[in-house]
Amino acid sequence: MTNHNRYAGWLSAALLSVGLMSTSVASAATGDAGKQLSEQYGIPYHAVIAHRGDSFDAPESTAPAYLLARDLGADYLELDLQRTKDGQLIAVHDDTLKRTTNIAEVFPERADDPVSTFTLAEIKQLDAGSWFNAQYPERARDSYQGLKILTLDEVRQIAEGGDNKPGLYIETKVPSQFPGIEKELKNYLKQHGWIGGEREAPKSFDPIHHVGVAFTPGRVILQTFEKESLEKLQQQMPEVPKILLLWLDDGYIASKGTAERIEGESDADFYARQQVASKEEFERWLDFAKAHGAIGTGPSAELHDHGAQSYADLAQPWMNKMTHDKGLLIHLYTVDAAEDFAKYDARGVDGFFTNHTPALLEFYHRPPAQGVDEILKKYDF
Repeated sequence: MTNHNRYAGWLSAALLSVGLMSTSVASAATGDAGKQLSEQYGIPYHAVIAHRGDSFDAPESTAPAYLLARDLGADYLELDLQRTKDGQLIAVHDDTLKRTTNIAEVFPERADDPVSTFTLAEIKQLDAGSWFNAQYPERARDSYQGLKILTLDEVRQIAEGGDNKPGLYIETKVPSQFPGIEKELKNYLKQHGWIGGEREAPKSFDPIHHVGVAFTPGRVILQTFEKESLEKLQQQMPEVPKILLLWLDDGYIASKGTAERIEGESDADFYARQQVASKEEFERWLDFAKAHGAIGTGPSAELHDHGAQSYADLAQPWMNKMTHDKGLLIHLYTVDAAEDFAKYDARGVDGFFTNHTPALLEFYHRPPAQGVDEILKKYDF
C-alpha cells in the first residue's frame, strides 16, 4: 500500500451512477471544507474507521477483527468502551452479552444482566466468536470458536504492534452506567502516551508505505451519543478531537413524529421514513456539539439495501452543508457497500465507519497490500 500523501487527503472516487452527478457541485464545496477541517485537526481525509475492527470478516471487537483492520490499512481501530464490575476497561458494544457470546450457556441465570455486573475473569470465560460462524457461515472459521472479548489495553497493543500504526476511535458506551469513565479513560491514554504530548515515530517507521495516524494530532478521537458524556470528555481532555454521534428520536434529535409503524415493516424501512423535525432542530444539535468541544458529528446513514445497519438519513446534502459551514467534520456510520460510499461521498462526508475495511479502502483507491486470508493465516486464525 502506498501513502500518496494520505494525511493531506485522498481524491474522491468516481461516482458510480449518473444520478449522483446532481449533487457533485455541493460535494465539491463541502468536500473542500471537510478536507481543510481534517487537515486542521490532523485527521485523515477521507478517514477509514474500522467499526469494531474488520467486523465483516471476523467477529466484532475480537483480536482477528482488529488485526485485520490494522494490517489491511485502516486509519482507526474503533471500539465501544465499557467497564467490568472489577474496574477493567473493555471493548464491547451491547449493553448485555447475549448477542455475541455464549453467556446463556455459561451464566444462564445472568444472561440478561448488564456487562457492568461481570468481572473481567467471568467475561474472559465467554466464547465471543462462535456466534459469528453461526450467523455468517460463508465467512466462518474454526479458529473463531472461543475468541475472547478484549480489554482496551489489548486493543491498544494491537494498534501499536504492526507495521501500520492506526489511531484509536473510542466511544463511551452507555456512560451513565459507568460514572467517572471519562476521567479513567484520560488517565489510561495519558499513561500509555496516546495523549498529553507528541508521539514521535521511530526511525524504522516507513510513512510512505504504512499508516501513521498514531503519530498525528488526531491519533485519538473520542465519540459519544450522550451530551453529558461529551461535556465530561471535554472537561477531561479538551485537546483531544471529539465527535458527537447523531440519532433520531429516543431522546435525541426530534423527528416530525408523523410516520406511524406499518404492520410488518422492517426497522430499516421505518427509519427511512423518519424526518428531522426542522432545520432548526438539527442546527441545535450542531451548535451543542460545537459549543462543548466536538470537532465533528457522526450521523447515521440510510443504506441502499435497507440492511441491519440502515437508519434515518442524517447526512442529507443540506445537513452536510450546515455541518461544514459550522466548522464541523462528518464521519458517517456504518457503511459497507460501494453504492453507499459513492452516494455519501458525493454529498461530501469526510470519512466512514465501516465493518468492511477492504471495501472502503478499495473505494478510496487504497487497495490493501495483503488479503484477508493472508493476514489471518499469518496470525494462525
